[in-house]
Amino acid sequence: MAVLTDAGLFDTSHMAMVKVVGPDSFDLLQRCFTKDLNACVGLKKNPLASGKCVYGAFLNEKGETIDDAIIYHVEESSYLIVVNAGMGSVIADHLIANKDSRNAEISDLTDKVGKLDVQGPNAGKIMKTLLADPDQAFDKLAYFSFKGHFEEDGPCSQAILLKDGTPILLSRTGYTGEFGFEIFIAPNDFVKLWKMIHEAGQDFGLVVCGLAARDSLRGGAVLPLSHQDIGHWPFLNHPWAFALPFGDDGSKFTKSFIGDAALHSVDNPEYTLAFVGNDLRKVSLEDQKGVFDLEGNEIGKILTCVTDMGIGKVDGKIYSIGSPDRPEDFKPKGLCCGFVKVAKELAVGQVVEIRDKRRKLKVTITEDVRPDRSARRPIRKMI
Repeated sequence: MAVLTDAGLFDTSHMAMVKVVGPDSFDLLQRCFTKDLNACVGLKKNPLASGKCVYGAFLNEKGETIDDAIIYHVEESSYLIVVNAGMGSVIADHLIANKDSRNAEISDLTDKVGKLDVQGPNAGKIMKTLLADPDQAFDKLAYFSFKGHFEEDGPCSQAILLKDGTPILLSRTGYTGEFGFEIFIAPNDFVKLWKMIHEAGQDFGLVVCGLAARDSLRGGAVLPLSHQDIGHWPFLNHPWAFALPFGDDGSKFTKSFIGDAALHSVDNPEYTLAFVGNDLRKVSLEDQKGVFDLEGNEIGKILTCVTDMGIGKVDGKIYSIGSPDRPEDFKPKGLCCGFVKVAKELAVGQVVEIRDKRRKLKVTITEDVRPDRSARRPIRKMI
């Protein structure tokens, strides 16, 4: 709720990072990453440029997910890749194994970078009080762009400094669906920055948040959890088709990449679909019995089931606590939401039943869950 109304502070230093530098680093990433780095930025699908970052995945030859990731283009022939906890060495080894004769140096930065996230509508106001030059930092800082570097002599066109001169990489991304920042910093400076943000945030309703809160926020924002919602099955037929390099007609890829042939040849594909419930009740993944149609036939399994406490239904329509058109007396009671993997395609609006050992819940297949998310709002409106 704090992230939807004010701000939340998350310690995300468990995330790993890989550095790729060298003349052939672009070619290596283009081969190993699902997103077409020549056509991935904005509605016009511009090439990935310095200061921009993009979401996608690394697949094996079977088209199965090794891990999803965000690639940061630092400068020409220099990239940073943010991957999930414990995956730094895995992705580094994957890149090395597929480097062939390419001139690229791969470094696993696991435990060498501190990371924290401040998310929510007041995130910019909080950071404005801590930056040496907030106007420079926020200027043209669009969604999925970044500035600065966490090393004092790091490669970047513009250094972003705290008021005491400490360098940071300030990224306008996050895993909540709401406006905010991911901040990368040298490990020795992490606690200092945490305390600075925590103290400055007291005037802006900031709350320290755990990863369970992040899980419910990302569920409501229809964002996947790697190795749970995407994993050892083909990276296809899911809500994140934008992570694949489909051409305009949606049938062919605009480039070749590891796993592409397997995706094109999938027989009897499964479908990963988002759902939303009618109240805050959810089912247990550990004790689940699966997904059933209304005739009682088992059709799949539950991948994620969380409760987004910032939303509720009024006359059948979902509102968020942040919706500008919410009813005056609106008080969100929470709705369960998540993802199911089923053996056949289901239409948006179709009702299915998810079950565990204790309860059966009717839920609706949907394309979206929490409305009016703030992640893409112009930064000038948020500071």
